[in-house]
Amino acid sequence: MKEFIIEKDFWDVFPNAKIGIVICNNIDNTRLDNYKYQEMLDKAQIEALKHLPNTDFSSNEIIQEWREAFQKFKTKKGARSSIEALLKRTNKGDNLPTINPLVDIYNSISLKYGLPCGSEDIDRIVGNIRLTKANGSESFITLGSDKSEPPYENEIVYKDDEGAICRCWNWREAKRTMITEETKNAFVCLEILDDTKIEVLSKALNELVDIVENNLGGKCKIIYLNSVDNIAEIL
Repeated sequence: MKEFIIEKDFWDVFPNAKIGIVICNNIDNTRLDNYKYQEMLDKAQIEALKHLPNTDFSSNEIIQEWREAFQKFKTKKGARSSIEALLKRTNKGDNLPTINPLVDIYNSISLKYGLPCGSEDIDRIVGNIRLTKANGSESFITLGSDKSEPPYENEIVYKDDEGAICRCWNWREAKRTMITEETKNAFVCLEILDDTKIEVLSKALNELVDIVENNLGGKCKIIYLNSVDNIAEIL
């Protein structure tokens, strides 16, 4: 059995946060239809413009709230939330390319609903997943690198028994557990900072499940976590 555990030191910093997860089992992530997924991403980028009503990118509420959140813990210089990274490309008019079906799906959901979203290959996870503060000794190798760049002490991270799998909360994912075309079982997470977006989170999770099951097969399960219900079985 593998579990996702959100530890007390995370809740000490973000007591009102809510994490929605989708456990995807027995999916076929090799069903490639690049035109369909590119169309999905392009449509999501158009819809995402509603999150950027102000011409000054940094003054938009979605950007400000996540930048303020990242100021509450130790981060690597220049680290931003994953949703800011997607919206920045959208704001510049840069089209997102397809990566693989599941990644394209969750990136589209992230853009449409304005929520950080990430995923890990459950079969590559060693032990349990923990959302917690790093001790600073965790190994971490990101995509495109062979060098370990451990998180800072007290940096918010997702980690397993082998090392960090996502640094600066939702900034950068590890190569070791990333989603590939071979992924069969996936852990997908969406994050909100407080209850004001709980309905948005619910809609995003349900739409993600519908798209995954209709396109990749398998079976998905939604689980909500908070400071009271902070442990979920993922395998």
